[in-house]
Amino acid sequence: MLVWIASFPRSGNTLLRIVLHRLYGIRTSVIYDVDGVAERVGADLVGYTDRPAPLAVMRASADVHFIKTHRQRDTDVEEQDAAICLVRDGRDALVSWARQASEADSSRYEAELRARITQQAPTGTGGWGRNVLSWLTPAAAHRPLLRFEDLVADPATAVGRVITVVAPHLTPRPDAVVPSLDELRRTDDRFFRRGHTGTHRDELPDELHRLFWAQPDNVAAMRLLGYPDATTR
Repeated sequence: MLVWIASFPRSGNTLLRIVLHRLYGIRTSVIYDVDGVAERVGADLVGYTDRPAPLAVMRASADVHFIKTHRQRDTDVEEQDAAICLVRDGRDALVSWARQASEADSSRYEAELRARITQQAPTGTGGWGRNVLSWLTPAAAHRPLLRFEDLVADPATAVGRVITVVAPHLTPRPDAVVPSLDELRRTDDRFFRRGHTGTHRDELPDELHRLFWAQPDNVAAMRLLGYPDATTR
């Protein structure tokens, strides 16, 4: 059985994988050839494992295999596949991704942010709104929504709720402890950055805020998720 851990970049996917590992002993693999996050912050912290077999074999297995992806829902994903659809306010996710992309040269931040707001590739990660809509429409009970704000506020409860949908036979470890953001920052304070909602308010320039709302898919996804409209910061 496959369970996709699906999100746009910088929406909390790594934190979710850490929580799954700490609470349930789940080790996760990635759809990519290399897990850059595990290489950066540590495979043991993330709970990384190599993909043990091709997707078709994993899908047919009695065991549950969790696979991270930042891609839009594509031909690798079959309709019956379960997925945890992790979402974050697109403005916060894009700001965080652009900060990460410009770590080596902070003067590149606005250029990186602009490029990420306007990318509209039909495959791969694509734009934020298009990516989110690909996983959430049409709605499906076996693809439950997990919000970033719930994940950071109460990881055990938020993750427990979606696990009861995608893998209800799993039970949390009674002595499990989820690391705090301060603990994670001691590992890598540039990767584990601010870790809260509303970061776009002081990191997203007005022009680029308008550009975000000029993308129709972003408008549709923000409305679907019930996030504030273009007039609200």
